[in-house]
Amino acid sequence: MYRTIYAVLLRRLPPEAAHRAAFWLIRATAEVPGAAVVLRRALGPRDSSLRVRALGLEFPGPLGLAAGFDKDGEAVTGLASLGFSFIEVGTVTARPQPGNPKPRMFRFHDERALVNRMGFNNRGAAALAARLRALRAQPGFKPIIGVNIGKTKAVAEEAAVADYVTSALLVADVADYVVVNVSSPNTPGLRNLQAAGKLRPILAAVRAALDEASPRRRVPLLVKIAPDLADPDVDAVADLALELGLDGIIATNTTVSRDGLRDRAAVADAGSGGLSGAPLRQRSLEVLTRLHDRCGKRLTLIAAGGITTPADAEARLAAGATLLQAYTAFIYEGPCWPRRLQRGLAARLRSGKP
Repeated sequence: MYRTIYAVLLRRLPPEAAHRAAFWLIRATAEVPGAAVVLRRALGPRDSSLRVRALGLEFPGPLGLAAGFDKDGEAVTGLASLGFSFIEVGTVTARPQPGNPKPRMFRFHDERALVNRMGFNNRGAAALAARLRALRAQPGFKPIIGVNIGKTKAVAEEAAVADYVTSALLVADVADYVVVNVSSPNTPGLRNLQAAGKLRPILAAVRAALDEASPRRRVPLLVKIAPDLADPDVDAVADLALELGLDGIIATNTTVSRDGLRDRAAVADAGSGGLSGAPLRQRSLEVLTRLHDRCGKRLTLIAAGGITTPADAEARLAAGATLLQAYTAFIYEGPCWPRRLQRGLAARLRSGKP
């Protein structure tokens, strides 16, 4: 059904308009009394083989929604009802910002890929925190919510530490975990902060800020890295994460590479931005494998990038991932895709199918 709707309607809309339409439908459905509960019972993971304990939390399954879909935490209840075991909101910045000029999202249907240069468009960390605080005050189901924080575009690199700390302090009491995003290609200079010498003061300061803001509960801290890092730089981030006592790494963000996209004219029209989806599968798996070889089980590794099928999911778990995240596959496959993927994964895990 969804594929028909996508082919007939959503594919004909500009990508960002289609995103807003789908986002509105998810929010509206969740606001119907009882709808979220019914959907969660029908679509949520229930197979015991999928349960995961990580980051001091109990996850009903390994699959979560990656940051980027719900930047301001406006549809968490609806998204959680579709079968995701956790929702990562953001990327959010210390100051509100509009993001980059439109158009800023481009589809590559045949390759099941997206190119985006959204630029951290969001209403700011304070607004997100207030919204999540109100959500957590409501009775009933409490989904696991991670908060992804990035650098405000207008802030100079030398002020990045203070900018990240501001966001961390604002969201510490509402986040089940926090992710420092230094790997989006859509904020000028951001990826420079992945260098160990520049990354160390950011992560150390954010860790201290979270401890200060939440003295009774240790908020897990992770960092999200780019697939475009050279292997020695991947090793350096892994070593730094271990040195600073981080809880995990997300591998990976989008790529600036256009490998795997066949329509060169469409690539030229899309211009700059981060590529996500199926073409990212191999490199993201390579980075994940390298991180696991370096860190073993000392860090929680969250795999992201090109996960579409149960076989993809199983391969990431086998390579050392504890949790999984997706975004682009959800766009192309529709609201029942999380259920299908996790059921298929459970079947593979039970059968031991390679």
